[in-house]
Amino acid sequence: MSEHDDVCVLLPTMNEAETVARVVTDFRDAGFEEVLVIDGGSTDETRSIAREAGARVVEQSGRGKGQAVREAVRDHVEAPYVLMADADATYDADDAAAMLDPLFDGEADHVIGNRFADMRPGAMTRLNRIGNRLINLAFRAIHREGYRDILSGYRAFSRESFLRLHLTADGFGIETEMAVECVKNRVSVAVVPITYRERPGGSATNLHPIRDGGVIFLELYRKAKTNNPLFYFGSVGVASTVAGLAMGAFVLYRYLAFGISHEVVAVGAVGATILGIQLLVFGVLADMIHSLHQEQIARYERALDGDTAEGSSVADGDGPAVEADGSTGANRPRSASGSELTDDAAGRDGRGD
Repeated sequence: MSEHDDVCVLLPTMNEAETVARVVTDFRDAGFEEVLVIDGGSTDETRSIAREAGARVVEQSGRGKGQAVREAVRDHVEAPYVLMADADATYDADDAAAMLDPLFDGEADHVIGNRFADMRPGAMTRLNRIGNRLINLAFRAIHREGYRDILSGYRAFSRESFLRLHLTADGFGIETEMAVECVKNRVSVAVVPITYRERPGGSATNLHPIRDGGVIFLELYRKAKTNNPLFYFGSVGVASTVAGLAMGAFVLYRYLAFGISHEVVAVGAVGATILGIQLLVFGVLADMIHSLHQEQIARYERALDGDTAEGSSVADGDGPAVEADGSTGANRPRSASGSELTDDAAGRDGRGD
């Protein structure tokens, strides 16, 4: 029996033949018997090498890391806890215990490994480092939570909390979407410092910084629609209003200085300004509705907690006394004056004598 029988190590792979054996072996040496490799159609020997190293290997039905993670947790994982990592040997299996401790201690349902706490030289290019910082700042501004490293691929979470998240991203946007959904669904999150290493020589990354970075920024903005509607609608409203005012100022300047009218530009300026103001108003209203909805959810959860506590107190003997016949005093027959009837009197009263 392993000390981590209730944990499944999940490794999404795509052409990781150079490193997958090392990663699988490291986690198994750390005490994890259940290592699941879900492969996205590798054209090298990734799957056979992973099997030889002792992993359980399945091939995903679709494409993309996001789809692989969703399919694996939904259809192939039975353990209550999941430890997710990349198969490129950049994460350290020795950090697994620290990643899982918040779950086991009941402090969090989702744990993010912070790569910036111990990033080794060469682990991340300057462009990727700047992009990561910008994305984390955008996440904090839009979704009002600071998780330090939302793009980290080293995660630990309970399977139950994962299934509560509404995830649709197919590619590398899955980490961003998981962070946003944790905020939206109020899943408790802990951030743990980890070591992040340079990819071993001979292995190639599947990440495209510009393309994938753009997808991540769009995902952050798209998710703001339901998590921060004031930002989602307000940002477009401000941009439209500023553009309309700028065009209006141009038209006014040209008319006053040179007597030249720009009717088409003037119409566009008025339209852009009106649209921007309407979006701003809609954003404020949507934010009020969102805040009210969150308050109602919180009130409902407090009511559920209160009902649970009340039920516990009754079970502990704090409720009404139960009579020998199984009924409480509150349910005993009473006379018109409100006094409790004896069994004989109750029977006569029921017969109408």
